[in-house]
Amino acid sequence: MAKKEDKNKKVDEQQVEQPELNENIDNEETAQEQDSQEEAAQEEAAEPTPEERIAQLEAAIEKEKKEYLFLMADFENYRRRTLQEKQDLIKNGGQKVLEGILPVVDDIERAIDAINQGGDLDSLKEGVDLIHNKLISYLKSNNVEAIESTGELFDTDVHEAVTTFPAPSEDQKGRVIDTVLKGYKLNDKVLRHAKVVVGQ
Repeated sequence: MAKKEDKNKKVDEQQVEQPELNENIDNEETAQEQDSQEEAAQEEAAEPTPEERIAQLEAAIEKEKKEYLFLMADFENYRRRTLQEKQDLIKNGGQKVLEGILPVVDDIERAIDAINQGGDLDSLKEGVDLIHNKLISYLKSNNVEAIESTGELFDTDVHEAVTTFPAPSEDQKGRVIDTVLKGYKLNDKVLRHAKVVVGQ
C-alpha cells in the first residue's frame, strides 16, 4: 500500500511540475517576442523620415563646404607667403656676401689713394698682397676655393681648354701646362671653369 501511495504521489508531483515548466517556457517566449517588438519599434522610431534625411545631408554638405573654403583660404595664404619669401630671398640673397666684400673694397680704395700720393713701392706691394689674402680668406670662409689646374690631368668638368701646346715631355701629354684664368668652385659646384693650355 505504501508503495502505491508513493507512486501516486510522484505522479501527482510530476503533473504539478509539468504545467509549471510549460508556463515558464510560455513566459520566456512571450518576453522574447516583446523584446523583439520593442527593438523593431525603436528601429522604426530611429529611422528618420525622408525630409529629415534630406535636412541632415544638406547640413553635412554645408559643413563640408565651409571646411573646404577654410582649407582653400589657408592654402592661398600659404602660397602667397612662400611666394613673397622666395621673392625676398632672390632680391636680397646676396646681401650677406656683398657686405663681406665691402671692407675689401675699402682697402683697395686706400691702396689707390696711396698710389696716387706716390707712396713707397714696396709698402704698396705689401698692401696689395694683404688685400688679396684678405679677399681669398673671405672667399674660403664662404666655401669658394680655387681649382687646382697647372700640372693636373685635363678634366672637362672643371677645365676649359683655350688652346693646345706641344708637350715638353711625354708625361705632360693630356695635362694642363699653363692656367690662363683661374677657376673657382662653390662647395662641389663649379662657379667658373679654369681656362687652361693643354699639352698635346
